[in-house]
This record gives sequence, C-alpha cells and structure tokens, in this order.
Amino acid sequence: MAASFNHTIIAAANREESARFYRDLLEVAAAPSWGPFTNVQLSDGVLLQFAEPPVDIQMQHYAFLVDDDLFDRAYARLSDHGVEHWADPQMRRPGEINHEHGGRGFYVKDPAGHGIELITRPYL
Repeated sequence: MAASFNHTIIAAANREESARFYRDLLEVAAAPSWGPFTNVQLSDGVLLQFAEPPVDIQMQHYAFLVDDDLFDRAYARLSDHGVEHWADPQMRRPGEINHEHGGRGFYVKDPAGHGIELITRPYL
C-alpha cells in the first residue's frame, strides 16, 4: 500500500468553533467525533481532528487545494462577513487574492490563529 495522508490534530481554543469554521470554509460535513476531538472529514477521506490542548497554541499553517467554484464561494463568504484575509503569507496585501502558480490563492486565520491557505493550483 502506498502512503497517503490520513489525519491530523489541530489545536483549538474552542474545538467546536474551529471545526465549524473549517466546515463552512471548505463546505464539508461534520464527521463522527469521539473523546477530546471534534472531527471534520475532507472529501478525500482526510480527517481533521480539533482538540483543546492544555498548552498555549502555536500557530501552524494548513493549505487546501480547492476547485475554482469552491474558491469563489469561500472567498465571497469571507468577504461578505468582513473576515480579514491576505494575498500573501506575510499579511502585507490585505483584502486581496494572489495569482501564483497559474491559479488563485488567499490566506486567512482560523479561530485559533492558525494560518489557512486556499489555492486553486498546486505548487508542483
């Protein structure tokens, strides 16, 4: 069997709020949850597990490859709700998208402060 990505645990100040943010942004359904995790499953089966650790949360970066239609809907939702976003990871181009790698992309912070990137074309 070839290796594939299965799941990751994402630290959250409020696991329900963070899971809801990702479900709304990526248009995915809730997944069965257990123990300290609130789960979201992506269409390729990857499980995002949100947990509230007893430590300070260190910012992480998560990038999601989406199609053009989902990108447009996600960007419109963020813009309609006045959510701050940037065209670049250094946050120097607020309220914009980029056109890198032959596609489009933007950066936004999730409720726990993690950097989220949505792109329409892979880097490689």
